[in-house]
Amino acid sequence: MQVPHGHTFHIPVLGLAFSADTPIRVARFGISSVISIVDDVLLERLRRTYAEAYGHPYTPIAPKEHDPRARRITAYLNLVQRIVKDQIAELREACFDAGGELRKYFEMLPEESHLKHLYRRMLATPGREERAALEHQLRGAVTPGAIDVNIMTKLDKTNSVPGKGPLPPEFSDALSALRGFVQSDLDSSVVLSAGYNPRLFAYMEKTGAFLPDAEGRMRKKVILKVSDFRSGFVQGKLLAKKGIWVSEFRIESGLNCGGHAFVSDGVLLGPILEEFKTRRESLCGELHEIWVNALRGKGIEPPPALPGFRVTVQGGIGTAEEDAFLREHYGVDGTGWGSPFLLVPEATNVDMETRRKLADAGRGDFYLSDASPLGVPFNNLRGSSSELLARRRVEEGKPGSPCTKKYLVSNTEFTDEPICTASRKYQALKIEQLGGMGLGPDELAERVGRVVLKACLCEDLAASPFVGGEEEEEPLAVAVCPGPNLAYFSKLASLEEMVGHIYGRIDLLTDPDRPHMFLNELRLSVDYLREDLSKKVAAMSAAEEKRVAEFRRNIQEGIEYYRALMPRLKAKTGQCREAMLGQLEELAAEIEALLVPAAVPARG
Repeated sequence: MQVPHGHTFHIPVLGLAFSADTPIRVARFGISSVISIVDDVLLERLRRTYAEAYGHPYTPIAPKEHDPRARRITAYLNLVQRIVKDQIAELREACFDAGGELRKYFEMLPEESHLKHLYRRMLATPGREERAALEHQLRGAVTPGAIDVNIMTKLDKTNSVPGKGPLPPEFSDALSALRGFVQSDLDSSVVLSAGYNPRLFAYMEKTGAFLPDAEGRMRKKVILKVSDFRSGFVQGKLLAKKGIWVSEFRIESGLNCGGHAFVSDGVLLGPILEEFKTRRESLCGELHEIWVNALRGKGIEPPPALPGFRVTVQGGIGTAEEDAFLREHYGVDGTGWGSPFLLVPEATNVDMETRRKLADAGRGDFYLSDASPLGVPFNNLRGSSSELLARRRVEEGKPGSPCTKKYLVSNTEFTDEPICTASRKYQALKIEQLGGMGLGPDELAERVGRVVLKACLCEDLAASPFVGGEEEEEPLAVAVCPGPNLAYFSKLASLEEMVGHIYGRIDLLTDPDRPHMFLNELRLSVDYLREDLSKKVAAMSAAEEKRVAEFRRNIQEGIEYYRALMPRLKAKTGQCREAMLGQLEELAAEIEALLVPAAVPARG
């Protein structure tokens, strides 16, 4: 394992708002994080807040101005960049006082970091001149964490001007967001999640921003968030053919994660990491050949050195032992720690009511819901103010949300223009339709219940920074999307404490019975398949039966992989490893016992 220069972890994107200002909070300590650039309305409000707080000029960008979405995103990212740059300059001028931020920078580094060793040497140096020289060297090494951005590729609504029709494709949501990043001053990466978007990929090539310059440098880079090797391979090739190099493959567990859960048909994280480990070199070689040919086709001389790429992993990591094992055994270059940082006020933008609910929540309070209008399973928290507001609207006979931002509009069941399934308009139309279908009372109630549980994620995932603010006309509802791993963290923590937990200096876990992250994901997969089968009480189609069989087979193959891996897993004691093996066998028995309904015979 390569000895790190700085931190070995990053903070992934957290909802819309929770990590929207995280770089301002933690980048000066060398910690990388990701801003969602889905919601330009949110970013514009945050730009005003931070411009006033740090004494920067602020000129509003109105919705009716030219290209407002891209310009708002650019303006916010540039402001964040300026604030972090000023913070770093101030930090480099600071003294190494006990309790000061300069000491905090180096104290939080992992123990194996070169800089941490140099820092310890400086503290132990008695000679004034030698110590001053070391201090100077350390100050020069202070480097900010990356300010990366996230685009969820599927959120790509085509926009229009009332009375004038649709705008050109480059003004769609995803393309405008990308343009906002491209035109910013950031030298960082865009994290693409949720799969392939042909229009977005073509626009990325058109901008030219991701191509190497004359010195072979790429100011703007691409990170692909993927759920398996095949997805990374296919998307990596598509981008390479356009002359765009993927600088990082960010592997995320399909179920043991926060936000939307993109289930990978029972393929477990361990086998996915194994495939990346064994095929990494061949993947790099194949992508490089395609990329070089694409650059030459554009008249660009490829850089002489192979650029290489990072492989990182995130989703459900909870202990220093798990973190170290992932880096040492699979050779990943870093890890992502997301949901635990929702309990760190210094790092994330979460209102105190929601933060307390997260801290107090038990295992049963974190669940996979159908609340997302996208139709993708969504990790949720029971009793969130968003959930309570949706329930109250139903009780008052006004289900659904006003739908002002329209980022998630996609349904054309009742209208020519797409609307959101969480909107008041859609839910009224759908409930009226169901009421006229002659359904029995129980079935009608069950189907209406599925309609009204959709949450307005555009508003509720962006509300947290403004709870209790002066502009709040009525109490805001907050949706939060933590991963199930957060159930094992039950108290607020300082930034130093959470970083210390990641590196094994302290232990913040409050549940001694927490299963290993691999076993927790396995449990989630078995439960997901059981729930899926429970919805198919009668016969299923041949295609459904094939999919279920594949899901089950993938889980069983994963169990076999973990049986072989178990002796290598880091565990505090042999007794602990025996308990893990026992849990594995219990889950193996459960998956064997699941009954699959027979397929419906094909007509003919």
